[in-house]
Amino acid sequence: MMVRSGNPAVRLGTLISALLLLLGGGGAAWTQSAPPSLGLQEQRAQTAPPSPPAPSAPPAGEENPGLINEMGKLFDKLPSILPPIKSPGQTMNDLSRLAKPSTMVSGRVVCPVSSNGAPDCKQAADQLCQGKGYKEGKSLNADSAEKCSAKVLIPGRQRKPDDCRTDTFVTSALCQN
Repeated sequence: MMVRSGNPAVRLGTLISALLLLLGGGGAAWTQSAPPSLGLQEQRAQTAPPSPPAPSAPPAGEENPGLINEMGKLFDKLPSILPPIKSPGQTMNDLSRLAKPSTMVSGRVVCPVSSNGAPDCKQAADQLCQGKGYKEGKSLNADSAEKCSAKVLIPGRQRKPDDCRTDTFVTSALCQN
C-alpha cells in the first residue's frame, strides 16, 4: 500500500514508521548474541593468562547513539524546520486579503522624475487609476520615448547632451478602490 500526501511531515512520519517496523521486526526486541565459538577460546584459555573482565554496559541514564536516537533528535527539530501550519480560517483570511477586486485600465501618463533622477511610475499609475475613478494603482506596462527640442532639426548643428531627454509613461495599470 502506498500513501501519498503533499504534507512533508506526513511523508516523513510514514517513512520513519516503515523503517521502525523493518528494523524492529514488528515489535520484537533486538538481542545481541555472543560471537560463534570455533573451539579456539578453549585452547586460548588453557595457554593464555586470564584476560581482564569485559567492560560493563553503559549506565541506563547515558545516551546510547543509534538510529532510533538520531530519529528522535530529528523529531525534536521538526517544529523549527517546518513552517507553522495555519488553520483553515487563517488561510481563507489570507486569500481574501489577496483577492481584492481590481481592474486593469489603459492610458498614457508620464512618470515624473524623482529626486534621484529615476522615473516614479507608482505616482503615474495612481494618476491613471484616479482619472478612471479608482483610488490607487500599480503599473503593469510602461513605455519610454525620447523627447528632443527643435534645435536638433537644424541642419549642421552638433547635438548637445541636454537637447533630448527620455520620458517614461505608464500605459496600463491595475487599479483598486
